[in-house]
Amino acid sequence: MKPKKIITPLDDEIIRKLKVGDEVSISGIIYSARDQAHKKLCAAIKRGNKLPFNPKGQIIYYLGPAPKPLGKIIGSAGPTTSGRMDDFTPTLLKHGLKGMIGKGRRNAEVISAIKKHKAVYFAAVGGAGAYLSKFIKSAEIIAYPELNTEAIYKLTVIDFPAIVAIDTKGKSIYQNSPLNSL
Repeated sequence: MKPKKIITPLDDEIIRKLKVGDEVSISGIIYSARDQAHKKLCAAIKRGNKLPFNPKGQIIYYLGPAPKPLGKIIGSAGPTTSGRMDDFTPTLLKHGLKGMIGKGRRNAEVISAIKKHKAVYFAAVGGAGAYLSKFIKSAEIIAYPELNTEAIYKLTVIDFPAIVAIDTKGKSIYQNSPLNSL
């Protein structure tokens, strides 16, 4: 079966049709952010400050790319463990974020927020950062350059491969996984 093509920004009608386990191919603009960037984003929201990008309908890729090799757009660009962002995710979803790309399970509060705000969590293959970087066609730091590789990047992606790990109904690819007993 061919992956479902997704274009950003995400629209409710499209992501409502996605089901857990669906393979997708994402094209458009996405944003990278890891732990420290999430902390800064949520602090800005709490203070009522403007964010460096409008999260409405957007996808955040939990990524801190490796340094860029000469002649490349970006370094290795594999996902980081999503659970590190769980404390911040409900706030960002409340402010319009519609998608996240990472790896690993999410906590109950995040799953509840995904359902409430009709968002989706995509899983990307861990350990395949060099491969995944090939789908990134441009990368520009737009916020928090002092965080170095954890700065927020605006990324243009074409056919970025992922799997729907948690759909808008809160169904999770991890629910019936043998990994749950670990």
